[in-house]
Amino acid sequence: MSTATPSSKENLSRLVWSIALPAMLTNVATALFGLADMWVIGRLGDAPAQGAVELGAKFMMALTVFNFLRTGTIALTAQAAGRGDSSEQAAALARALAAAILIGLVLLAARPWIISGGLAALEAKGEVARHAQVYVGIRYWALSAWLANAVLVGWLIGQRRVRAVLVVEIAANLVHIGLDVLFVLVFQWGVAGVAWATVSSELLKLLLLVAFVLRVPASRLAWASLRQSATWEKSALGRLLAMNRDLFLRTVLLTGAIMLFARAGAQQGPVVLAANGVLFQLFMLSTLLLDGFESSSQVLCGEARGAGERDRFVKIVRITLVWGVITGVIVSLIYGLLGEPLAATFSTDPTVSAVTGDYLWWVVLLPVLGVVSFVLDGVFVGAGWTRAMLVTMAVALVVYCGMIFGLVPLANQTLWLAFSLLFVVRAAGQVVLLPRLTRESFLSS
Repeated sequence: MSTATPSSKENLSRLVWSIALPAMLTNVATALFGLADMWVIGRLGDAPAQGAVELGAKFMMALTVFNFLRTGTIALTAQAAGRGDSSEQAAALARALAAAILIGLVLLAARPWIISGGLAALEAKGEVARHAQVYVGIRYWALSAWLANAVLVGWLIGQRRVRAVLVVEIAANLVHIGLDVLFVLVFQWGVAGVAWATVSSELLKLLLLVAFVLRVPASRLAWASLRQSATWEKSALGRLLAMNRDLFLRTVLLTGAIMLFARAGAQQGPVVLAANGVLFQLFMLSTLLLDGFESSSQVLCGEARGAGERDRFVKIVRITLVWGVITGVIVSLIYGLLGEPLAATFSTDPTVSAVTGDYLWWVVLLPVLGVVSFVLDGVFVGAGWTRAMLVTMAVALVVYCGMIFGLVPLANQTLWLAFSLLFVVRAAGQVVLLPRLTRESFLSS
């Protein structure tokens, strides 16, 4: 794989889009998991069931604190690719898969306590609690597959094989949507049907990803690297653990913010909870779309950092931010025009639809307010500045919690304002730190 510096801004834009566009399509396909679930369960016209799926999805999202397996693998693989080191690419895959297996075993052993404690923390009550227990109890069994998938996706993206990931996501989501309709609307399994559709598609995704990874020559070195002492050297493991620790803690903070958001919505009743769930799915759709630029900046900044090319790094940051902001504005305009009729399709309950419309404008604003933090997250991960990213997340969370706990009673408008500021404060902190971190990382360039 060539890491030659592009000769023009136009070529650099093409390079950014060559990763960002398939990553966007992949992320949109990923978002269909949640959107399909909310749409299908919404056909039942049962607000507690719809709220339970939303709450259960938030619970499972809490377990994505282990998403560092994906992002860390992208960064380390891209940096190794920038150095032209095939053996280190294989070792990165081996280490990450070993970590995923270990984490999966621990989480399965702690299953009863995690499920009961998590749902209690979300203040699930009555019918919502009963449905959420069923949903989470089924989906939890696919957690080990999700962890392995995170590693395999990260490794493929780190080598610019984003199209392979796109093919897998589209195939898995088509199966997921079909099973959603079959299990919920035909078999009448309700919330359990939504959960089983997700489990089935996650297992299919694992099989497809393994098939694509085995086609990459470097993957054939991974099995051998498991038995090599160099793979498990203290310095290599220390670098992996330090990066994953920071990414883990950063994701814990972000997930905690989302959990607080869900909890505050639940305290306002099942109708507001269901409405916030629909709006949050629309927000996630825009986020996953804009995260295509995060993936692009992770890979390209990681390669530039590995190769020690400062000028290329700076150009990538600049052009990715420009295209990210332009795309964010376009997404906001689309939501402004089509958001209300789109949101109305997610529930046949007129009360839920009416409340959703009251807060839709926050979803219109968030793509513009959040895009800079999304792009810079990719820059910071690719460059290995995970500690700085953790610090900016912590500062933003302090502001967020101050608003949620400082304003009692908390109105839903204020809740969405606090959630929006979470991204604005993060971006501000990253922009302030970016010049100094760049100078320190490329002192000899």
